[in-house]
Amino acid sequence: MPFPKLSTSFEQGRPQSAPTWDPAQYLRHAGHRARPFTDLLARIPDLSSGGGPNGDPPRIADLGCGPGNVTVLLADRWPSAHITGYDNSPEMLDKAVVDHEGPTPGGGRLDFSHADARTWTPAEPYDLIVSNATLQWVPGHADRFADWITALKPGGTFAFQLPGNFSAPSHRLMRALAHSDRWKDRLADVLRHDDAVLAPEAYLEKLTALGCAADVWETTYIHLLEGEDPVLDWVKGTGLRPVLAALADDPEAREEFVAEYRSALREAYPAGPQGTPFPFRRIFAVATKEA
Repeated sequence: MPFPKLSTSFEQGRPQSAPTWDPAQYLRHAGHRARPFTDLLARIPDLSSGGGPNGDPPRIADLGCGPGNVTVLLADRWPSAHITGYDNSPEMLDKAVVDHEGPTPGGGRLDFSHADARTWTPAEPYDLIVSNATLQWVPGHADRFADWITALKPGGTFAFQLPGNFSAPSHRLMRALAHSDRWKDRLADVLRHDDAVLAPEAYLEKLTALGCAADVWETTYIHLLEGEDPVLDWVKGTGLRPVLAALADDPEAREEFVAEYRSALREAYPAGPQGTPFPFRRIFAVATKEA
């Protein structure tokens, strides 16, 4: 869940300084991270070909499956489905295979495979292609929609959710610090910017132009995080990874950056008596191909 200077589960090659994914760090906030996927899943229609005239089980792709902890929720919804989680992080795939690969209780199957979202073109037709918090790492991801929708069976669905919080303090402060005089020579080009995702209206336009009936919406979650510096702990598993990787060869500098960033986050997200409120905007889309 890197491209030149940017990090993602869908990486092409791995430059020496490229970030790796730490499944344990990512899963520290698994409950909050899974909530948007369950909300997306609730809006996906029943799959038209599941249990069709040939008795074929639904075929599902999870693009950017990470450690597989939400991929398994697809098997709860479609128990007989053959589900493949695709990712390009060896660390995430290893975790997913160990924890989740194999037959599912409903008679289906869950497996995992390496793929790069920038180049992945389905080799078979799917009833559902779903992507959870991955496409923000894929520059030009909307240009891939046509290939993925073409690969859907008639009446199939393409659904995704991705963060729309690049203007939030957690990201603005990180970028501002990276572009400061102290850090710009090393960090100015490593972070994503607020054009990493499109506006909801732009996704609606692109999906309907491809002949789909589309449902696009946004939600801002107010996560109540626990522990010391929980927002910092959250971004260590995702958005801060490119910075940590760029400074990996200089532990002293890395700790200095993290200390400055921690101080800024504490001011932007003050802890309350029950925890630290962390607003997080997400963008959702469910596009159904014409039957």
